[in-house]
Amino acid sequence: MTSAPHQPPAHAAARYTRRVMLMGGFAVAAGAALPLAAAGRAYSAAGPNVIGCGTWGARAASESVVILANRPERIIVHHTATVNVTDYSQRRAFALARAIQTYHMDAHGWIDTGQHFTVSRGAFVMEGRHNSLAELRAGTRQVRAAHCIGQNTVAIGIENEGTYTSQAPPAAQYAALADLCAYICGQYGLPASEIYGHRDFNATACPGDRLYALLPTLRRDVATRLGTALSDPDPDPDAQPVPDADQVSDPVGDLVRRATTQPSVAWSDRVSEYLPAGLLP
Repeated sequence: MTSAPHQPPAHAAARYTRRVMLMGGFAVAAGAALPLAAAGRAYSAAGPNVIGCGTWGARAASESVVILANRPERIIVHHTATVNVTDYSQRRAFALARAIQTYHMDAHGWIDTGQHFTVSRGAFVMEGRHNSLAELRAGTRQVRAAHCIGQNTVAIGIENEGTYTSQAPPAAQYAALADLCAYICGQYGLPASEIYGHRDFNATACPGDRLYALLPTLRRDVATRLGTALSDPDPDPDAQPVPDADQVSDPVGDLVRRATTQPSVAWSDRVSEYLPAGLLP
């Protein structure tokens, strides 16, 4: 399949530089390659169909969502650490989005869903925190989020339904993730090389070994969708992580575990699913 070149808005053409040191290395093995897009689908420069908060039944945020004047510098990929269900329906996707919001607001005390976007195993792409979609479409600002300590004011967070420690995501979900990443990159003028995993910045197993190993493939596929060459990230070895407002106000940065403020806890000692029983069928 030949992808149509994607031209970013003129205001988003500048290359953003890295300000934060990576806390973990890139995957050495890229994992098995996945299809560039699901069968019968073509990548659209207009972007994927993103389902807004109002459509999936989101609660109102408990206080005003903060809109930041700056554009994001990177994308951070997560997994939800939930069961790898075979229910690929829209009903399941909407239930997942509501369960995540309930957990983030009621258990963590956050104002809204922590991440900007969620991709279900059925390849439904949903808005997470309110106003994330409108700001993405405008391409000039971003919503302050709560998905990764030290990155909530400079990175777009994407949750992918499932646990990808030993399994790869379904091909359609992967393709939807790649489409979303390409659209984000195009809107904000980001190179495909600025796609990372949660573990690159925080002490966590997220987004799972298999999905993390697919990130080099994801970067290449996003670059293909954009019609651009893939440049290597160039981290500053002398840079140090800078706390942001969300880090100061809420120490919980790992959205794939139930509730802990101890990032050094071994993954095997954490709960297997980050959504408590009863929130999701």
